Amino acid sequence: MHIEFKGKTVIVTGAAHGIGRAIAKSFVTCGAHVFACDVNLDRLEETQRICGKSCETVLLDVGDQVAVKTAVSKIEKARSGVDILVNNAGGVCKQVGRPIEEISAQDWQTIFDVNLSGTFFMSQAAAVSMKRQKYGRIVNISSGAGRTVSLTGIQAYASAKAGQIGLTRQLSHELGDWNITVNCIAPGFILSNPTTEKQWEAMGDSGKEKLLSNIALHRLGKPDDIANAVMFFASDHASWITGETLGVDGGK
Repeated sequence: MHIEFKGKTVIVTGAAHGIGRAIAKSFVTCGAHVFACDVNLDRLEETQRICGKSCETVLLDVGDQVAVKTAVSKIEKARSGVDILVNNAGGVCKQVGRPIEEISAQDWQTIFDVNLSGTFFMSQAAAVSMKRQKYGRIVNISSGAGRTVSLTGIQAYASAKAGQIGLTRQLSHELGDWNITVNCIAPGFILSNPTTEKQWEAMGDSGKEKLLSNIALHRLGKPDDIANAVMFFASDHASWITGETLGVDGGK
């Protein structure tokens, strides 16, 4: 199976490290021009150094609807359109699992802003260009927490990730008339950033052993495992697949 994105314009959010960086690098390797978006400028610049001249950086808070519209509009004008959007920005926003009665409205909203609202705002902005050209690929990066329960115990994270899966199904039907596919990937536990590394170490030896024993392939995932799935969904090989959520979790 040959996958190529020569001449395609791709936006990847949450591209400053880990999964997002791996996705951006894979698209560049396959010939695309990538706009890597994140709130962490230093790490974004590192992503650009790794990916090379076919990758541009955009400092962007995906939870800010006005900023998103402005950024996507600039990209569209610079490249005469947006072909592929990968909504990878997300995470637990430095929160840890706590009892429900301790969660403030701001705690809840902060996680929803980046994980779910950000996915909606980015898709909303990119859809304008995709509709115009009657072509588009949107790939949302959810989580296994959106399909079962969160290992972290963070209620907002599990809820927002489940919301991404629902939004994927809804947008796939809304945008299908314009040849725009919308699919979702639900990763398992990936050692991809400082947060997941801390979570892994906090499990202790017994916790690590238990987690691995519940994975059919008995290993943790790598960022490239997720990037490979994104390449498929964004390619012509997946042109008749939409509204689907693919678990990339080593087997659960």
